[in-house]
Amino acid sequence: MDAQLFEKAQAGAAFNARQAEDLALELFVVGYEGEALPQEYAQLLERGLTGTILFRRNFHYDAAGSVDIAQVCEHTTQIYAAARAQPSGLPIVSSVDQEGGAVARLRAPFSLFPPMRKLGEHGDRDLIAQVGAQLGRELSAAGFNVDYAPVLDVDTNPANPIIGNRSFSRDPEQVAEFAAILLQALQANGVTGCGKHFPGHGDTDADSHLELPVLRHDLARLKAVELVPFAKLRNDLRLVMTAHVLFPELNAQMPATLAPEILGPLLRVHCGYQGVIVSDDLEMQGIAKVLDPAGCVRRGLAAGVDLFLVCRRRDVLDQAWQSAAQVLTEPADSPLRQRALDAIGRVRSMRAGLAAHRPSLQKLRAVLADDQTQRLRDRLWAGTLAE
Repeated sequence: MDAQLFEKAQAGAAFNARQAEDLALELFVVGYEGEALPQEYAQLLERGLTGTILFRRNFHYDAAGSVDIAQVCEHTTQIYAAARAQPSGLPIVSSVDQEGGAVARLRAPFSLFPPMRKLGEHGDRDLIAQVGAQLGRELSAAGFNVDYAPVLDVDTNPANPIIGNRSFSRDPEQVAEFAAILLQALQANGVTGCGKHFPGHGDTDADSHLELPVLRHDLARLKAVELVPFAKLRNDLRLVMTAHVLFPELNAQMPATLAPEILGPLLRVHCGYQGVIVSDDLEMQGIAKVLDPAGCVRRGLAAGVDLFLVCRRRDVLDQAWQSAAQVLTEPADSPLRQRALDAIGRVRSMRAGLAAHRPSLQKLRAVLADDQTQRLRDRLWAGTLAE
């Protein structure tokens, strides 16, 4: 939907079912199967889909475990080409999870960075900045403008099965300091970062991919530990990802992604964050066992989510998308319709500030082979920090 039609919608004008569907696509970033952009997803990008998230399954690896960088660039080229005709004229989100350590979808010849815990324990701030800059240099050359990093979780539970060494530290002040350094360097090199997972996944003992974890703390503890990095980075972050974690102190039924008592009062007010709130994947069992995709979208919007991740399944996307479209066809005085329009407006503002990278195989090859890259890799090896 172009800017003029969107402004009319914000003023209360109705639109037809097709227009509502097109506009609803702006509430989603999606993943899919295959090493090339499927035609059905190309059509969604043409209609206005906010963007894509790619995983290891979307890249071609040889028998030795090296990724085909030509295929990576061809894949992201397809994504940008499909989105070129979007009515809004805004850059799309071309995103990936590239944290370092185990959570790195792009392996060699991309740089292999250690888990953030190793960098945090080493404590070399200049080295953390160099890692952030290198992430930005490599990802932007490959056609990505959003990276779901850094992790802002505080690693206070040694039994945590999903965060662990992805966190910089058990000290919230150190997490905030080191994450800010990496984030600023990443964004200075053309890739928007994302702080995750709000309000904190570090002191849980379950994996939200498989079940609904519970954060068993009172509000005072949450403010003193888990929320500290999010509050300190509020002005640097353009994206914050929610956690599918239950916080019974404020809502005993719904995970944070679906809890208005958490996203508004804690993230918007206490932490002072005003950027885009993006959900973690709606297919994860931590949320899928609570509500179906349609219900997640309605409750998520009401709770304060601006953008939803649906990372693999088209049937889940269709249910979520149609639910969002139905919200947008509600009467002009519907609070949920207005909330959805506000979310789309915030997403559009974020997208306007994204770099519209065009993947370049030549540039990527040059970055991976240049002196700056080699010096950083040598430094990581010399400090026994290489993965």
